[in-house]
Amino acid sequence: MTQANEALVRQILGELIDTHTGAPLAEAVRAIGVDGARVSVDLQLGYPAAGATDSMAARVRQALEAVPAIASAAISITSRIHVHKVQGTLGPLPEVKNIIVVASGKGGVGKSTVSANLALALKAEGARVGVMDADIYGPSQPLMLGVRGKPASPDGKSILPMQAHGMPVMSIGFLVEEDTPMIWRGPMVTQAMMQLIGDTRWEQLDYLVVDLPPGTGDIQLTLSQKVPVAGAVIVTTPQDIALLDARKALKMFEKVDVPVLGIVENMATHVCSNCGHEEHIFGAGGGARMAAQYGVPHLGSLPLDIRIREQADGGNPTVAAMPDSDLAARYRAIARNAAGRLSRQPRNKSLGLGRIVVQGTPGT
Repeated sequence: MTQANEALVRQILGELIDTHTGAPLAEAVRAIGVDGARVSVDLQLGYPAAGATDSMAARVRQALEAVPAIASAAISITSRIHVHKVQGTLGPLPEVKNIIVVASGKGGVGKSTVSANLALALKAEGARVGVMDADIYGPSQPLMLGVRGKPASPDGKSILPMQAHGMPVMSIGFLVEEDTPMIWRGPMVTQAMMQLIGDTRWEQLDYLVVDLPPGTGDIQLTLSQKVPVAGAVIVTTPQDIALLDARKALKMFEKVDVPVLGIVENMATHVCSNCGHEEHIFGAGGGARMAAQYGVPHLGSLPLDIRIREQADGGNPTVAAMPDSDLAARYRAIARNAAGRLSRQPRNKSLGLGRIVVQGTPGT
Protein backbone atom coordinates (compact mmCIF):
# COMPACT_ATOMS: atom_id res chain seq x y z
CA MET A 1 0.00 0.00 0.00
CA THR A 2 1.40 3.41 -0.95
CA GLN A 3 1.64 6.02 1.75
CA ALA A 4 -0.74 8.95 1.90
CA ASN A 5 0.51 12.53 1.68
CA GLU A 6 -0.89 15.96 2.39
CA ALA A 7 -1.28 16.84 -1.29
CA LEU A 8 -3.49 13.78 -1.82
CA VAL A 9 -5.67 14.69 1.15
CA ARG A 10 -6.05 18.28 -0.06
CA GLN A 11 -6.96 17.04 -3.52
CA ILE A 12 -9.76 14.87 -2.12
CA LEU A 13 -11.05 17.70 0.09
CA GLY A 14 -10.97 20.01 -2.92
CA GLU A 15 -13.46 17.72 -4.65
CA LEU A 16 -15.90 17.78 -1.70
CA ILE A 17 -18.24 20.78 -1.69
CA ASP A 18 -19.59 22.27 1.52
CA THR A 19 -23.29 22.49 0.69
CA HIS A 20 -23.75 25.37 3.14
CA THR A 21 -21.21 27.63 1.45
CA GLY A 22 -20.86 26.22 -2.06
CA ALA A 23 -17.06 26.16 -1.57
CA PRO A 24 -14.64 23.20 -1.50
CA LEU A 25 -13.95 21.83 1.97
CA ALA A 26 -10.26 22.26 1.24
CA GLU A 27 -10.75 25.95 2.01
CA ALA A 28 -11.73 25.07 5.59
CA VAL A 29 -8.55 23.11 6.37
CA ARG A 30 -6.62 24.21 9.45
CA ALA A 31 -4.24 21.28 9.64
CA ILE A 32 -3.56 17.93 8.02
CA GLY A 33 -1.55 15.17 9.66
CA VAL A 34 -0.18 12.13 7.85
CA ASP A 35 1.33 9.06 9.50
CA GLY A 36 1.82 6.38 6.88
CA ALA A 37 -1.65 5.28 5.82
CA ARG A 38 -3.35 7.13 8.68
CA VAL A 39 -4.41 10.76 8.27
CA SER A 40 -6.02 13.38 10.46
CA VAL A 41 -7.86 16.46 9.23
CA ASP A 42 -8.77 19.54 11.24
CA LEU A 43 -11.47 21.65 9.59
CA GLN A 44 -12.64 25.04 10.84
CA LEU A 45 -15.94 26.36 9.47
CA GLY A 46 -16.77 30.06 9.38
CA TYR A 47 -20.36 29.49 10.52
CA PRO A 48 -22.17 27.56 13.29
CA ALA A 49 -22.99 23.99 12.26
CA ALA A 50 -23.61 21.89 15.37
CA GLY A 51 -26.39 20.00 13.59
CA ALA A 52 -24.24 19.04 10.60
CA THR A 53 -20.72 18.36 11.87
CA ASP A 54 -21.25 14.64 12.46
CA SER A 55 -22.63 14.01 8.97
CA MET A 56 -19.98 16.25 7.43
CA ALA A 57 -17.19 14.41 9.27
CA ALA A 58 -18.61 11.06 8.16
CA ARG A 59 -18.74 12.28 4.56
CA VAL A 60 -15.12 13.43 4.65
CA ARG A 61 -13.97 10.23 6.33
CA GLN A 62 -15.76 8.08 3.76
CA ALA A 63 -14.18 10.00 0.86
CA LEU A 64 -10.69 9.73 2.33
CA GLU A 65 -10.90 6.07 3.31
CA ALA A 66 -12.15 5.18 -0.16
CA VAL A 67 -8.61 5.89 -1.40
CA PRO A 68 -6.30 2.83 -1.21
CA ALA A 69 -3.43 4.90 0.21
CA ILE A 70 -5.51 5.85 3.27
CA ALA A 71 -6.39 3.18 5.82
CA SER A 72 -8.05 5.44 8.40
CA ALA A 73 -8.99 9.08 8.75
CA ALA A 74 -9.70 11.07 11.92
CA ILE A 75 -11.79 14.19 11.30
CA SER A 76 -12.18 17.18 13.63
CA ILE A 77 -14.60 20.01 12.78
CA THR A 78 -14.92 23.27 14.71
CA SER A 79 -16.44 26.68 13.95
CA ARG A 80 -15.19 30.23 14.29
CA ILE A 81 -17.44 33.13 13.34
CA HIS A 82 -15.67 36.20 12.00
CA VAL A 83 -16.74 39.83 11.58
CA HIS A 84 -17.67 40.54 7.97
CA LYS A 85 -17.65 43.73 5.98
CA VAL A 86 -20.66 45.99 6.00
CA GLN A 87 -21.86 48.52 3.48
CA GLY A 88 -20.08 51.78 2.69
CA THR A 89 -17.95 53.36 5.39
CA LEU A 90 -20.02 51.97 8.28
CA GLY A 91 -18.40 49.87 10.98
CA PRO A 92 -19.92 46.90 12.82
CA LEU A 93 -21.40 47.45 16.27
CA PRO A 94 -18.93 46.91 19.13
CA GLU A 95 -20.95 44.03 20.61
CA VAL A 96 -22.26 42.48 17.37
CA LYS A 97 -20.10 40.67 14.86
CA ASN A 98 -22.71 40.50 12.10
CA ILE A 99 -26.18 41.93 11.53
CA ILE A 100 -28.46 39.84 9.32
CA VAL A 101 -31.66 41.55 8.22
CA VAL A 102 -34.72 39.54 7.25
CA ALA A 103 -36.88 41.31 4.69
CA SER A 104 -39.82 40.88 2.36
CA GLY A 105 -41.28 43.07 -0.29
CA LYS A 106 -44.77 42.74 1.18
CA GLY A 107 -46.51 41.73 4.37
CA GLY A 108 -48.22 38.43 5.03
CA VAL A 109 -45.45 36.11 3.85
CA GLY A 110 -44.39 34.99 7.33
CA LYS A 111 -41.23 37.10 7.58
CA SER A 112 -41.45 37.67 11.34
CA THR A 113 -42.04 33.99 12.03
CA VAL A 114 -39.04 33.11 9.88
CA SER A 115 -36.97 35.76 11.71
CA ALA A 116 -37.77 34.33 15.14
CA ASN A 117 -37.09 30.76 14.10
CA LEU A 118 -33.96 31.73 12.15
CA ALA A 119 -32.52 33.34 15.28
CA LEU A 120 -33.38 30.30 17.40
CA ALA A 121 -31.92 28.01 14.72
CA LEU A 122 -28.63 29.92 14.65
CA LYS A 123 -28.50 29.64 18.43
CA ALA A 124 -29.22 25.90 18.26
CA GLU A 125 -26.33 25.56 15.81
CA GLY A 126 -23.98 27.06 18.38
CA ALA A 127 -23.95 30.83 17.78
CA ARG A 128 -24.60 33.72 20.16
CA VAL A 129 -27.68 35.41 18.73
CA GLY A 130 -29.95 38.36 19.43
CA VAL A 131 -33.18 39.61 17.84
CA MET A 132 -34.10 43.17 16.91
CA ASP A 133 -37.71 43.91 15.96
CA ALA A 134 -37.43 46.83 13.54
CA ASP A 135 -41.14 47.09 12.80
CA ILE A 136 -42.29 50.20 14.67
CA TYR A 137 -45.85 50.14 13.35
CA GLY A 138 -46.47 46.43 13.92
CA PRO A 139 -43.96 44.90 16.36
CA SER A 140 -44.55 41.17 16.63
CA GLN A 141 -41.41 39.67 18.18
CA PRO A 142 -42.52 40.22 21.82
CA LEU A 143 -45.57 38.04 21.15
CA MET A 144 -43.76 35.49 19.02
CA LEU A 145 -40.89 35.08 21.47
CA GLY A 146 -43.18 35.15 24.51
CA VAL A 147 -41.60 38.02 26.42
CA ARG A 148 -43.23 40.96 28.19
CA GLY A 149 -42.12 43.86 30.32
CA LYS A 150 -40.02 47.00 29.89
CA PRO A 151 -36.24 47.02 29.41
CA ALA A 152 -34.09 48.73 32.04
CA SER A 153 -31.56 51.50 31.49
CA PRO A 154 -28.82 51.33 34.14
CA ASP A 155 -27.15 54.61 33.14
CA GLY A 156 -29.92 56.53 31.40
CA LYS A 157 -28.15 56.13 28.07
CA SER A 158 -27.90 52.44 27.19
CA ILE A 159 -30.67 49.84 27.29
CA LEU A 160 -30.58 46.33 28.66
CA PRO A 161 -32.42 44.05 26.23
CA MET A 162 -35.15 41.69 27.31
CA GLN A 163 -34.36 37.97 27.33
CA ALA A 164 -36.31 35.29 25.48
CA HIS A 165 -35.29 31.66 24.96
CA GLY A 166 -31.75 32.54 26.02
CA MET A 167 -31.43 35.42 23.52
CA PRO A 168 -31.39 39.20 24.00
CA VAL A 169 -34.38 40.82 22.31
CA MET A 170 -35.28 44.45 21.66
CA SER A 171 -38.50 45.87 20.22
CA ILE A 172 -40.50 49.09 20.36
CA GLY A 173 -43.24 46.77 21.57
CA PHE A 174 -41.55 46.70 24.99
CA LEU A 175 -41.79 50.47 25.30
CA VAL A 176 -45.44 51.08 24.37
CA GLU A 177 -48.73 49.49 25.34
CA GLU A 178 -49.78 46.56 23.18
CA ASP A 179 -52.84 48.32 21.76
CA THR A 180 -51.20 51.74 21.30
CA PRO A 181 -50.88 52.74 17.62
CA MET A 182 -47.57 54.31 16.58
CA ILE A 183 -48.65 57.42 14.67
CA TRP A 184 -45.15 58.53 13.68
CA ARG A 185 -43.72 59.93 10.50
CA GLY A 186 -40.81 58.25 8.74
CA PRO A 187 -37.96 60.30 10.28
CA MET A 188 -39.19 59.60 13.81
CA VAL A 189 -39.40 55.89 13.08
CA THR A 190 -35.90 55.85 11.63
CA GLN A 191 -34.43 57.69 14.59
CA ALA A 192 -36.17 55.38 17.05
CA MET A 193 -34.81 52.32 15.27
CA MET A 194 -31.29 53.72 15.19
CA GLN A 195 -31.42 54.40 18.91
CA LEU A 196 -32.84 50.97 19.76
CA ILE A 197 -30.15 49.20 17.73
CA GLY A 198 -27.26 51.45 18.69
CA ASP A 199 -28.01 51.99 22.37
CA THR A 200 -28.84 48.40 23.32
CA ARG A 201 -26.22 46.36 25.16
CA TRP A 202 -26.13 43.32 22.88
CA GLU A 203 -23.84 41.08 24.98
CA GLN A 204 -21.16 40.14 22.41
CA LEU A 205 -23.23 38.49 19.69
CA ASP A 206 -22.14 36.51 16.66
CA TYR A 207 -25.36 37.45 14.86
CA LEU A 208 -28.10 40.02 15.41
CA VAL A 209 -31.18 39.03 13.42
CA VAL A 210 -33.18 42.14 12.49
CA ASP A 211 -36.82 41.67 11.53
CA LEU A 212 -37.41 44.51 9.08
CA PRO A 213 -40.85 45.95 8.41
CA PRO A 214 -42.37 44.77 5.12
CA GLY A 215 -41.91 46.81 1.97
CA THR A 216 -39.15 48.85 0.36
CA GLY A 217 -40.01 52.39 1.41
CA ASP A 218 -38.12 55.15 3.15
CA ILE A 219 -37.81 53.34 6.47
CA GLN A 220 -36.30 50.20 4.97
CA LEU A 221 -33.98 52.15 2.68
CA THR A 222 -32.74 54.43 5.47
CA LEU A 223 -32.09 51.52 7.82
CA SER A 224 -30.27 49.67 5.05
CA GLN A 225 -28.05 52.70 4.50
CA LYS A 226 -27.34 53.63 8.13
CA VAL A 227 -27.29 50.31 9.99
CA PRO A 228 -24.13 48.22 9.44
CA VAL A 229 -25.60 45.14 7.76
CA ALA A 230 -23.48 42.12 6.85
CA GLY A 231 -26.16 40.33 4.83
CA ALA A 232 -29.86 40.07 4.02
CA VAL A 233 -32.30 37.16 3.84
CA ILE A 234 -35.39 37.61 1.65
CA VAL A 235 -38.61 35.79 2.56
CA THR A 236 -41.28 35.16 -0.05
CA THR A 237 -44.12 32.81 -0.83
CA PRO A 238 -44.30 31.01 -4.19
CA GLN A 239 -47.14 33.13 -5.60
CA ASP A 240 -46.33 35.64 -8.32
CA ILE A 241 -47.50 38.74 -6.44
CA ALA A 242 -45.21 37.97 -3.49
CA LEU A 243 -42.29 37.20 -5.81
CA LEU A 244 -42.81 40.51 -7.60
CA ASP A 245 -42.40 42.43 -4.35
CA ALA A 246 -39.56 40.18 -3.14
CA ARG A 247 -37.61 41.18 -6.26
CA LYS A 248 -37.98 44.81 -5.25
CA ALA A 249 -36.49 44.03 -1.84
CA LEU A 250 -33.59 42.22 -3.47
CA LYS A 251 -32.91 45.16 -5.78
CA MET A 252 -33.03 47.56 -2.84
CA PHE A 253 -30.22 45.68 -1.09
CA GLU A 254 -28.20 45.62 -4.28
CA LYS A 255 -28.45 49.41 -4.50
CA VAL A 256 -27.11 49.89 -0.95
CA ASP A 257 -24.35 47.25 -1.35
CA VAL A 258 -25.79 44.77 1.15
CA PRO A 259 -25.13 41.15 0.10
CA VAL A 260 -28.26 39.04 -0.31
CA LEU A 261 -27.44 35.75 1.41
CA GLY A 262 -30.37 34.00 -0.21
CA ILE A 263 -34.10 33.47 -0.48
CA VAL A 264 -36.41 31.53 1.82
CA GLU A 265 -39.59 30.24 0.26
CA ASN A 266 -42.24 30.15 2.96
CA MET A 267 -45.60 28.35 2.71
CA ALA A 268 -44.16 26.33 -0.18
CA THR A 269 -46.53 23.41 0.31
CA HIS A 270 -49.47 22.48 2.49
CA VAL A 271 -49.94 19.02 3.98
CA CYS A 272 -53.46 18.26 5.14
CA SER A 273 -53.41 17.42 8.85
CA ASN A 274 -56.29 14.95 8.34
CA CYS A 275 -55.44 12.99 5.20
CA GLY A 276 -51.79 13.87 4.56
CA HIS A 277 -52.39 15.13 1.04
CA GLU A 278 -49.73 17.65 -0.03
CA GLU A 279 -50.31 20.41 -2.54
CA HIS A 280 -48.74 23.66 -3.70
CA ILE A 281 -51.62 25.99 -2.95
CA PHE A 282 -49.58 29.16 -3.65
CA GLY A 283 -47.72 27.78 -6.68
CA ALA A 284 -44.60 25.67 -6.94
CA GLY A 285 -40.90 26.53 -6.98
CA GLY A 286 -41.22 30.30 -7.22
CA GLY A 287 -38.48 30.98 -4.67
CA ALA A 288 -36.02 28.63 -6.38
CA ARG A 289 -36.72 30.21 -9.78
CA MET A 290 -36.21 33.70 -8.38
CA ALA A 291 -32.95 32.63 -6.75
CA ALA A 292 -31.70 31.19 -10.03
CA GLN A 293 -32.80 34.28 -11.96
CA TYR A 294 -30.80 36.65 -9.74
CA GLY A 295 -27.89 34.36 -8.99
CA VAL A 296 -28.45 34.12 -5.23
CA PRO A 297 -28.78 30.96 -3.12
CA HIS A 298 -32.12 29.31 -2.44
CA LEU A 299 -31.69 28.82 1.31
CA GLY A 300 -34.62 26.46 1.74
CA SER A 301 -38.38 26.00 1.70
CA LEU A 302 -40.88 25.83 4.55
CA PRO A 303 -44.37 24.33 4.54
CA LEU A 304 -47.65 25.97 5.47
CA ASP A 305 -48.16 24.17 8.77
CA ILE A 306 -50.65 25.08 11.48
CA ARG A 307 -48.13 24.19 14.20
CA ILE A 308 -45.75 26.93 13.06
CA ARG A 309 -48.51 29.52 13.40
CA GLU A 310 -49.80 28.19 16.72
CA GLN A 311 -46.36 28.03 18.28
CA ALA A 312 -45.40 31.53 17.14
CA ASP A 313 -48.68 32.94 18.45
CA GLY A 314 -48.02 31.15 21.74
CA GLY A 315 -44.58 32.69 22.23
CA ASN A 316 -42.72 29.41 21.70
CA PRO A 317 -41.55 29.24 18.05
CA THR A 318 -41.14 25.89 16.33
CA VAL A 319 -37.37 25.55 16.75
CA ALA A 320 -37.80 25.92 20.52
CA ALA A 321 -41.11 24.08 20.80
CA MET A 322 -40.19 21.03 18.68
CA PRO A 323 -36.37 20.99 18.48
CA ASP A 324 -36.22 17.44 17.10
CA SER A 325 -38.94 17.85 14.47
CA ASP A 326 -38.60 17.97 10.71
CA LEU A 327 -39.80 21.58 10.81
CA ALA A 328 -37.01 22.58 13.19
CA ALA A 329 -34.51 20.72 11.01
CA ARG A 330 -35.64 22.81 8.03
CA TYR A 331 -35.09 26.05 9.93
CA ARG A 332 -31.68 24.88 11.12
CA ALA A 333 -30.64 23.97 7.58
CA ILE A 334 -31.73 27.43 6.42
CA ALA A 335 -29.73 28.98 9.28
CA ARG A 336 -26.59 27.04 8.32
CA ASN A 337 -27.05 27.96 4.67
CA ALA A 338 -27.48 31.67 5.44
CA ALA A 339 -24.55 31.80 7.88
CA GLY A 340 -22.46 29.69 5.53
CA ARG A 341 -23.01 32.09 2.65
CA LEU A 342 -22.17 35.01 4.94
CA SER A 343 -18.91 33.29 5.88
CA ARG A 344 -17.87 33.59 2.22
CA GLN A 345 -18.16 37.38 2.31
CA PRO A 346 -15.02 39.51 2.86
CA ARG A 347 -14.02 39.94 6.49
CA ASN A 348 -13.87 43.25 8.28
CA LYS A 349 -10.21 43.93 8.96
CA SER A 350 -10.60 47.05 11.10
CA LEU A 351 -9.40 46.76 14.68
CA GLY A 352 -11.56 49.55 16.05
CA LEU A 353 -15.19 48.70 15.49
CA GLY A 354 -17.51 51.63 15.00
CA ARG A 355 -20.78 52.49 16.63
CA ILE A 356 -23.97 53.89 15.21
CA VAL A 357 -24.17 57.63 15.76
CA VAL A 358 -27.74 58.85 15.92
CA GLN A 359 -28.15 62.30 14.45
CA GLY A 360 -31.11 64.53 14.99
CA THR A 361 -33.57 64.72 12.13
CA PRO A 362 -35.20 68.04 11.35
CA GLY A 363 -38.91 68.14 11.98
CA THR A 364 -39.02 65.28 14.49
